[in-house]
Amino acid sequence: MLVDGFVINGGKKLDGAVKISGAKNAALPILAATLIAKGEYILNNVPELKDIRTMIQLLEKLGLEITKLKNNTYKIINNGNLNTEAKYDLVKTMRASFLVMGPLLAHFQESRVSLPGGCAIGARPVNYHLKGFEALGCKINIEHGYVEAKADKLIGNSIYLDFPSVGATENIIMAATLAEGKTIIENAAQEPEIEDLCGFLNSMGAKITGIGTARLEIEGVSKLIPGEYTIIPDRIEAGTFIVASIITDSEINITDINLKHLESFNLKLEEMGVVFEKTENSIKVKSKLKDLKPTKVKTMPYPGYPTDLQAQITILLSIIEGTSEIKETIFENRFMHISELNRMGTDITIDGNTALIKGVKSLSGAEVMASDLRAGACLVLAALIAKGETTINRIYHIDRGYEKMEEKLVNIGADIKRVKLGVM
Repeated sequence: MLVDGFVINGGKKLDGAVKISGAKNAALPILAATLIAKGEYILNNVPELKDIRTMIQLLEKLGLEITKLKNNTYKIINNGNLNTEAKYDLVKTMRASFLVMGPLLAHFQESRVSLPGGCAIGARPVNYHLKGFEALGCKINIEHGYVEAKADKLIGNSIYLDFPSVGATENIIMAATLAEGKTIIENAAQEPEIEDLCGFLNSMGAKITGIGTARLEIEGVSKLIPGEYTIIPDRIEAGTFIVASIITDSEINITDINLKHLESFNLKLEEMGVVFEKTENSIKVKSKLKDLKPTKVKTMPYPGYPTDLQAQITILLSIIEGTSEIKETIFENRFMHISELNRMGTDITIDGNTALIKGVKSLSGAEVMASDLRAGACLVLAALIAKGETTINRIYHIDRGYEKMEEKLVNIGADIKRVKLGVM
């Protein structure tokens, strides 16, 4: 069987501008939320990604009518005649598919959704979601690989999350919008993508306060009215291109970003010696790689350093003189890119959830394989600076989260081609 791969010749100087796409992790829950209320939705800045296509397929199977109006804009019609069962064939390919359960419960007070799949970076259990649904009055039954949830009516409640799970926070918010009374979520996740979901729901008439904090209050309303909304830019894509600029000693102008969403990431880079030129919605690296120093990184829930930018900073630290350390506290299997990087010449050892990185002078091209989305992006970055040719297999992981990645890189001078490869 042949699958898409990248062939990259490293060492090219990059130059030009990169426009950042809409945020995958904001678009997915907002797409799911269109299940909540009847009517017509217009969503702008929706990225063209494999995960987005999967979500659209799932929503169409559930009964929504979805039309692409132009690049990155979709019209969605919810006629109220929906199916409440999300089957295994689509849910298995993407964890975010489980986000349809909350809006279906809000709309119909019942739902049956397959247990999800997705990247192999850890268990990521759905128990936090189910705890929230039970608190709202749902009876939960799990059998034959499906979660069944049903309630006579949803009633607001106080919910404490043992861990600030992004998906659980989003699912509970959506279910609570039409619940009777007030729902309070303590230790809620605070990611910008959650703020965007709350902004979307409030634009429809929801009453959500505490947005951007760990304590969310959702006052249930009787009705939501669909309308038009624009998705925020993707902070992880922006961070990936910032690293690309640093490691290639290039001044790429990275536009259409929200600097507030990148604050912890940029502060860590500035601590290492990176100098930025910033405008309201763009950023450019003005420092040189040789002037940077090693550091310690610890991934944390937002507003801490994002786990989705851990793999990317790994490649940067691997070519900075000295010893750096990365501690991964979010996902237990998120160092799978390390063995592939070491094939390219990095000097990285793993001890439990900690990676010890000794800087090397150069990398060399090799055949490598993407094990998950962010690991794939990390390998692309490594290939951009490696001597010779690098072949990256299984880039379908990258296609899940980066819109037209090779096209954007070619436009700023990278030597990258999409090819058909045999599965490694």
